[in-house]
Amino acid sequence: MSDPEKNDRYDLCVIGCGPSGFAAAMRAFDMGKHVVIIEKDEIGGAGVKWGALASKTMWELSNDYYIAAKTDRGYRASALHPDYGSVMDTVQRAVKEKQYQMISQIETFSRRRWKGPGSLTLKRGCGAFRSPDSLDILTDGKVDETVVADFFLIASGSKPKEFPGIPFDHKRILSSDSILSLKSFPKRLIIIGAGIVGCEYATIFSNYNRTKVYLVDHAESVIPYEDFDISRFVSSCLENNGVEIFHSAALKDIVKRKDHLDITLDFEDGHSQVVEVDAALISIGREPNLSCLNLQHAGILPDKTGRIVTDDNCMAGRHIYAAGDVTHLPALVNIAEMEGRHAVASMFGKPSKPLSYKDMSTIMFFHPAVAAVGMSEKSCRKKNIPYRAAYYSNAFLPRAIAMRALNGFFKIIATDEDNPKILGMRAAGPQVSGTVMAVSLAMKRSECVSDMLESLYPHPTMSEAMQECMRMLIGTSTFKPFAFPGRLRTWSWHPGKEKDEEIKQSSIETNGGKE
Repeated sequence: MSDPEKNDRYDLCVIGCGPSGFAAAMRAFDMGKHVVIIEKDEIGGAGVKWGALASKTMWELSNDYYIAAKTDRGYRASALHPDYGSVMDTVQRAVKEKQYQMISQIETFSRRRWKGPGSLTLKRGCGAFRSPDSLDILTDGKVDETVVADFFLIASGSKPKEFPGIPFDHKRILSSDSILSLKSFPKRLIIIGAGIVGCEYATIFSNYNRTKVYLVDHAESVIPYEDFDISRFVSSCLENNGVEIFHSAALKDIVKRKDHLDITLDFEDGHSQVVEVDAALISIGREPNLSCLNLQHAGILPDKTGRIVTDDNCMAGRHIYAAGDVTHLPALVNIAEMEGRHAVASMFGKPSKPLSYKDMSTIMFFHPAVAAVGMSEKSCRKKNIPYRAAYYSNAFLPRAIAMRALNGFFKIIATDEDNPKILGMRAAGPQVSGTVMAVSLAMKRSECVSDMLESLYPHPTMSEAMQECMRMLIGTSTFKPFAFPGRLRTWSWHPGKEKDEEIKQSSIETNGGKE
């Protein structure tokens, strides 16, 4: 094992202190390794400073405001005037709290303070490979020092992708990073890109009801990779919140005027439209942060998409690994952390089970939030997997009724057999994030619906929707689809069939109607 007190060689050099890099560094520390972390920017990366934590804090605050402004809760808050500066101060406090925790832990286990096995060292600057075994740390383009390590982990994250020919100015033409630097609510905001990030910011700004929001959707529906009913639900929620959505539209040009921006959109049917706004958010994806790494000196060449190619153990070269956004999509914090930890286990000879991206879960912070795990109907059909599905409206949930949050649902996709196994889940509503892990764990264990129904679900909770949805799959639900068509529904699909087939509850009862 290297001893950095005697030389400048470390067991592991981690490039980037975002979710993947920090998780990897801590896992290596667990193994008694001496780790150096190189960070050129903010501790926490996009997962803390600009992305997950910051934007979700902003979403939580906007959601609080939205609820306070509603009139169906037995009270009405008056004189609500959200102050953008105060909102952003709260967001930055949340960011600083998490950054402090990370920095404090690194300091606690530094060579200067920690006398146990292993150590953590944080160095500021841009990491650039000098050779496959060494890395220069640069400040303002000049080499401050050179680090040598047995292993390297590239975890430098990603940055917002620019629209071709329209660079960010970070004042009026904004990225998903720089939108957090706005000083006030824009009167009119256009968002280019109707993926998760675009829809989340459309939700945030429309929740405050201080900004006219336009959303440009290149496809026919928002969140186009999801099932149509999910996309339609999200679109409906955004439009009910005052968002104007341009479907099948593409950004052609942005002209800066003295007091506004002229946005030219081209539509699939051939017509064009100019929209006048105060600010534009370009949200068309992210690309790896690899610019200063000198990867060629490490013998690594990115693929044609600009991402680092790795094997099943996150290895990119002989002793060089990569994890997180630099490797592939989707760019999610939980996946980045998983890859960082797995890479360290692999490089130090303690591999766990092979990495699995099956049944990935995600939360989409709209209004209401949408949770997803496993396969969708679209992915089942693409793979010719027969399935049955059940849809249960939140309007039948006592907890949702009590919360006055009836707009939402729980949807389960399962194998089409007498005692189905769950293939995937989609849910919308408050607290849906709490149901994801239960479904994910059941899928991982290949549990049947009857196994999951053996548990006693607490009342009143949102998780009861999951229980009733599974009961619907086997024909034993308390409320029946026949009595409430549209709001409760079961159907099936088989390869070769163009349309779904509605399932009559009496035809799927198993075991004499017993669970």
